[in-house]
Amino acid sequence: MHTKLVIEYAKPQDLADSLTLEYKLRDNPIVAKWIKKLQQAQQTYSIDDPARFYGFDANTEIDALVRINQCIDIVNKYDPIISRHLSDINDQDHLNYLHHIFEVYHGLLDQQTSEFFKNAPAEVRKALADLNICVHRCETVSRLNFPRHVVTYFGLPKNSKLDIEDYQFAETTWSAGAVFLNYVEIGKTLLDLAIDNDQYIADEAFQPFCRYSADFVVRFYEQTAVMAQQQIDLANAYYNKHQDKLGPWHPSFTIGSFPLADIVGTVPIAQLTDRPCVKSVQII
Repeated sequence: MHTKLVIEYAKPQDLADSLTLEYKLRDNPIVAKWIKKLQQAQQTYSIDDPARFYGFDANTEIDALVRINQCIDIVNKYDPIISRHLSDINDQDHLNYLHHIFEVYHGLLDQQTSEFFKNAPAEVRKALADLNICVHRCETVSRLNFPRHVVTYFGLPKNSKLDIEDYQFAETTWSAGAVFLNYVEIGKTLLDLAIDNDQYIADEAFQPFCRYSADFVVRFYEQTAVMAQQQIDLANAYYNKHQDKLGPWHPSFTIGSFPLADIVGTVPIAQLTDRPCVKSVQII
């Protein structure tokens, strides 16, 4: 019986200088499914980006702009399909446009069928994949920049789906140090559509939270009932306005996150700020 998630954090330039945090696993059926996926991933894959941390670096706005424009440069050097660089992380319309570029030229989950993607060299395919991550990094920085980190295993297939019964465990509030399943679809959820007011997204890119993998996110900030209700109201208003396009309500439209674990003790923000790199992940 597994009871703990143990994550070791380190300085990217000095992995010997590490910090180990323990998280108590939740008691719900989603946890067992996730553990199985995590163990499968660790047999074959390494973490994509161990330093995928948000909300810790004081220069995150500059960093976010540099990263996304580097992706644009790599893609446009191969084929100038992107109209311009991003100059302001608060330009949500341009971020929506860049996300649409990713959807069209990279393809949705398991749908990398475009001629552009199939013919592009590996560096360009990676830049397209990173463009999606960079868009969300910019959005995170522009929206209060709450501290969190994401662990993903890109190569692991994302073909398992949550059961209808699993949606009852979704939570809209949490304490700092909570661990959740990470969204693995390529597209946007109902809440994403409501927040982004996306004028570019194709109908098929509306992708509710259905599939899951080993990927997870650790949130080092609290979400209160007031914050949660604002999101619920926003999503419900968007759904009521666009119901004819989105279709009948489905449990996967639920606003909330699927909990996996909670930190043991308090969040040591200062120590994590000095060690923004995941050195190891263990289930005990």
